[in-house]
Amino acid sequence: MASKNILLVDDNQDDLALAKRAFRKLNFNGELIIANDGVEALEYLFNDTEDSGDTTKNLPSLVLLDLKMPRLNGLEVLKKMRSAEKTKLVPVVMFTSSNEEKDIIASRKLGANKFIQKPLNIHDFNKVIAQIIFCFNLQPNSMNVDI
Repeated sequence: MASKNILLVDDNQDDLALAKRAFRKLNFNGELIIANDGVEALEYLFNDTEDSGDTTKNLPSLVLLDLKMPRLNGLEVLKKMRSAEKTKLVPVVMFTSSNEEKDIIASRKLGANKFIQKPLNIHDFNKVIAQIIFCFNLQPNSMNVDI
């Protein structure tokens, strides 16, 4: 089975470091692609190589998307993804520090597959990343979720 890739979109360097650590600890064998804001995420998602003919070639298996970011926020990225034929079916998990009802509702209305509040401690952060990998079937081999 081919490895699967995850696009992680977050402007918080501490959260990015925690996520990288969690994926490394879980021996994630796919590629973790980092975008530091919504503009970088859309550049990655829509950077088509027209001569290849395959516009889905570089799509990630999952997008972990922060909500509040400079330049372009997570809801704007999600709206653009869901409106484009190329990305409308890519699974998106809103992975954010927000737990506001309005953010959850807006994310669901725009087509987020899941809304997860970022945990506050390292152990819980690792567990959430493990559950995301498991739930979206992103690790072909078995892994220990109890970390």
